[in-house]
Amino acid sequence: MSLRADAAEKRQHIVETAYRLFKRDGFHATGIDKIIAEAAVAKMTMYRHFPSKDGLIVEVLDWRAERFKRQLDRLAEAALSPQESILAIFEWHERWFDSPDFHGCLFQHALAEFGEPKHAVFEAVMRQKRDLQERLHRILAKSIPDDRAKQAAMSLFMLIEGATLLAQMAQGKEAINNARRIATGILSAEIRQ
Repeated sequence: MSLRADAAEKRQHIVETAYRLFKRDGFHATGIDKIIAEAAVAKMTMYRHFPSKDGLIVEVLDWRAERFKRQLDRLAEAALSPQESILAIFEWHERWFDSPDFHGCLFQHALAEFGEPKHAVFEAVMRQKRDLQERLHRILAKSIPDDRAKQAAMSLFMLIEGATLLAQMAQGKEAINNARRIATGILSAEIRQ
């Protein structure tokens, strides 16, 4: 393995280790020394890849956002209509809420811990949330006028975010079922107009 490939592999290992710790224990509660120990890397290796903890957090959030986008892209490939694409996103969330890996939304947690709008972590959260809203908007704009698609996308986004928060409070099944029912009503009303 080349030095570059080895370095990239170590960097990715640090990101995945930090992700696991951040989602389980939180950002502020997880120290760099804990990540170094869990990743079994030298302190120099950590600081060569990530000179600051904030930089590591942003990298973890961006990595998780890319994983989420790829998962939604696969769902979109299988869906036939815009309505099916939207409902597939709700079904993805339902499966996530039921998974043993569910610890709430890492981005919602990051927003709670880093609420300053000019902070790099806040900006990483906003990129992911904006991407989801824009995805919903693009899907809806295939079948309804752009202004209505934008409003409906915001409503659907709020349903997803609210259901995610309730799922963390052990109300996931009820929350996602209600969110899906309301989403279906929004989609039906928009398509009829």
